[in-house]
Amino acid sequence: MTTTPTSTLTTHELPVAPGMNLRLAEGGTGRPVLVLHGGGGLPTVLGLAAHLAEHAHVLAPTHPGWDGTPRAETIASIADVAALYGRLLHQLDLHDVVVVGSSLGGWIGAELALRDDAGRVGQLVLVDAVGIDVPDQPITDFFALDARGVAEHSFHDSERFFTDPSTLPPAELARMAGNRTTMQALAGDPYMQDPTLRARLRDLVVPTTVIWGDSDRIVTPAYGQAFADSFGSDATFVVVPDAGHLPHLEQPAAVQAALDAIVGRRA
Repeated sequence: MTTTPTSTLTTHELPVAPGMNLRLAEGGTGRPVLVLHGGGGLPTVLGLAAHLAEHAHVLAPTHPGWDGTPRAETIASIADVAALYGRLLHQLDLHDVVVVGSSLGGWIGAELALRDDAGRVGQLVLVDAVGIDVPDQPITDFFALDARGVAEHSFHDSERFFTDPSTLPPAELARMAGNRTTMQALAGDPYMQDPTLRARLRDLVVPTTVIWGDSDRIVTPAYGQAFADSFGSDATFVVVPDAGHLPHLEQPAAVQAALDAIVGRRA
C-alpha cells in the first residue's frame, strides 16, 4: 500500500470519486499544505513537500495522468483537476489550507482557490505559475523544445540540471512521455492558459504570494509580476535570484524560508 519516497512522506491511494483513486504522498502534522506539481510530475516537488512535512500536514497528489497514473474521461481540463482537489479538501474536511502550486500546479491552485465556495483555502502560493494570458510576455512553447532547450529555458544553471535522454532508462522515458501527453491534452489548446483566468482573479481575495525565479525563460519575471498584479487583493511578489522555472530545485533554501514564513501565518 505504501512506499517511502522520503523519510517524512508515504504514498497511498485515496478514493475520491466512484471508480477514481488519487495517488497521494502525505506526511507531517500541523497546518494543512497542498503541494501541486507542474508538468514534470511529482518528483519535481517531493523535496519541497518533505521539507514542509517537518512542521505541517502535507498532501502532495499526483495529478491524474501523470507519472503513470490513470486519467478518467471526466478529467479533461485544468479546471477538472482543480475541482477534483476541491473534492479532496471537502472529503478530508481540511480548513485554512496553504495551496502551493509550481508551474502548471500554480494554475490548478488558482482555479482551486476561485472555486473554493466553502472557504477551505487559507493562502495561495504560486511558484513560476502558468495559466494567464499576458500578450506581451508569451509563454515559451515547451513542446517545441528538445531536452537541451528545456534545460536552458528552465534553469539558471542549465548544465547542472541538463540530463541527456539517451542516458535514461526506458521506464523514466515512458514516464516523461506520458506526462507530456497528458499535459498536451489538458493544457495544450489554448496553450498553457485559460483566457478567462486573469480577469477572474480580480475576484479572489485569498492572501497570495507569487514566487519567481529571476532567470525563468519559460515564463519571465515580467509575466510573474503581471500574475501578481492580477489578484483582487495585493499579492506579494518574491523574486529568487539565480533560479529559473523551478526555484525550489535550484535555490531550495530561499524558497523553503519563504514558505516556512507563510505556513506559520494564518489568514
